[in-house]
Amino acid sequence: MTIALTNTNVVDVKTGTVARDVAVLIDGDRIAAITTEVPAGARSIDTGGAFVVPGYNDMHAHALELADPSGAHELMLAFGITGYRQMSGSAALLAKRQAGGFAESASAPSLLHLPGELLTPLNASTAADVAATIRAQHEQGADFIKMGLVSGEIYPAAQAEANRVGIPLGGHLPSTTMAEDASNAGIRFIEHLGPGLGLLASCATNEDAIRAELAAVKAPKLPSAKLPGMAKLFSIILARIVVNPQLMTSAETVGIMRKALDSYSDERAEALAALLVANETWQCPTLIREKTNERGDDAGWADDENLRFMSPKTQKLWHKTAKRASALPETTRSVFHDLYDAQKRLALVLANASVPLLAGSDVTGASWEIPGASLHQEFDELAAAGLSPLQVLQATTSAPARFVGRTDFGAVEVDARADLVLLGADPTQNVSALHAIVGVVRNGVHRSEAELTAIKERIALTHAAG
Repeated sequence: MTIALTNTNVVDVKTGTVARDVAVLIDGDRIAAITTEVPAGARSIDTGGAFVVPGYNDMHAHALELADPSGAHELMLAFGITGYRQMSGSAALLAKRQAGGFAESASAPSLLHLPGELLTPLNASTAADVAATIRAQHEQGADFIKMGLVSGEIYPAAQAEANRVGIPLGGHLPSTTMAEDASNAGIRFIEHLGPGLGLLASCATNEDAIRAELAAVKAPKLPSAKLPGMAKLFSIILARIVVNPQLMTSAETVGIMRKALDSYSDERAEALAALLVANETWQCPTLIREKTNERGDDAGWADDENLRFMSPKTQKLWHKTAKRASALPETTRSVFHDLYDAQKRLALVLANASVPLLAGSDVTGASWEIPGASLHQEFDELAAAGLSPLQVLQATTSAPARFVGRTDFGAVEVDARADLVLLGADPTQNVSALHAIVGVVRNGVHRSEAELTAIKERIALTHAAG
């Protein structure tokens, strides 16, 4: 049966224009028409003048790392997220997808992209190792290669092999690798604006000195990957670190950060942005992730009403992490605060230069990040950085579609997937409208505001009882 969403205002996310008082007709999982006439026999849903936009996409997520991601998936849908890019994978997950295990469903967001295992010293300690790992993941059907912890010495070999086999490579930029060099070499995307100094080092007037000092910092020595059980041990250690990686930052590195921040240049930032545009090097800033890292000492995190969606065990871990952040020396916390301000400043430079940007939150695993809600926090941080409401909307709708090379989502148009968010206010005028969700359509199935609220309350009660 055709579903007719009537009394709607359809937003063109490419231009920001709005087609007012129209009906969106849905047949199955596709948009059949945008019209002023509702066919006889259609199931009409009066939206009350809602603004219709494409479903949101969280382009940096780790939902599939959870033992049971169904709760996270439901929360994501309840917050309007109809698609996501999984940023950590495995041979098992790739095989599951190959077998149809992640087929489109109204009960979970669409899995847009999936990599193999992160590149780390366990599988990328030498040029030969990293090349073999990349070849294997490519053969297993990975959509991209994600660098997690790759040294500046190994990166060129990784990029060369990825280019050779024709698979996108990106992720965490090695601290000693210039963003310009990586962009010119073909890196497809950079996460977290680095992380750390990352792109900001390229914006420093004393970049060469900064890079030299970073190269002199001794990296933590890890046990051999050949030791029995090392892979499992490394995953446990990594899970603890990712809650807030900044807590691992050495005093030496903090000092280098201060020097880089004090020599920040908008002119150099703009030059970097121009190069990233020319090479189409995508950026997923994950500002909310950087904020939870670098302003982890902010007592306000504990007041988030969405914490009710998280287990008591997780909340306890986050509170413990916050205490550690608050116990850092004042000089260290000051550098971290300034680092976040600089990252927001850089995000605006990139956006204004039309560097391709993706909205992503880095949920799950990061402290104070709740599935679904975290992407809305990212919207607010991008807006606080100075991005326009339309730029933020594009970063979570049309840009993700362009990034993954698809034309069947990311726009409200005929033949596009029926993955939609209905809003109670105009999102082209204020980012706050992106939070005013009055309905969600996923895979052609409409859920009212009351149904979305019921999902949230059920999940909250589950954690309260546990």
